[in-house]
Amino acid sequence: MASESVKTYEEKMGKTINVLNSELASIRAGRANPSLLDKIMVDYFGTPTPIQSLAAVSVSESRILVIQPWDKNVLNAVEKAIQKSDLGINPSNDGNVIRVAFPQPTEERRKELCKKAQKFGEDSKIAIRSIRRDANEKFKTQKKKSEITEDDLKDLEKEIQTITDKFIKEIDGITAKKEKEILEI
Repeated sequence: MASESVKTYEEKMGKTINVLNSELASIRAGRANPSLLDKIMVDYFGTPTPIQSLAAVSVSESRILVIQPWDKNVLNAVEKAIQKSDLGINPSNDGNVIRVAFPQPTEERRKELCKKAQKFGEDSKIAIRSIRRDANEKFKTQKKKSEITEDDLKDLEKEIQTITDKFIKEIDGITAKKEKEILEI
């Protein structure tokens, strides 16, 4: 039973890594990437709808995204949603498709993006540590109820700490990789 509960917490920590990866994918590093538009919602007949649900999004060149809506009436709404987003880019609309050109970020913008990546990494570490704390509290409760022994408690705490250390190291690696990508010219 104890090993099953450790696996549960390990899975939660794995999900935290998935969230970190998706958040870091939303940071643009000078290259066009369709996942940059994931969090942008378009008002489609009064309903907030993701761009990917309304249009085909493709990369035509390394720094240009092409958005081709399936319904031409949505072009202006998509364009306005991109302009209102925090991406800091201006789309161009030719009546059929929207082209989004990503300029080379300035040195100041790169540093700002690195800080954002570090914040995402730190938030993920906090989430991992919170999961560890929850696990340790559960194990201590089990000990008080005499469901596990003192030795079992120590072993479980050690195991959960080892798993926590592994995930913290993985977060550091993922964040460092993203920072390197951002700082590349």
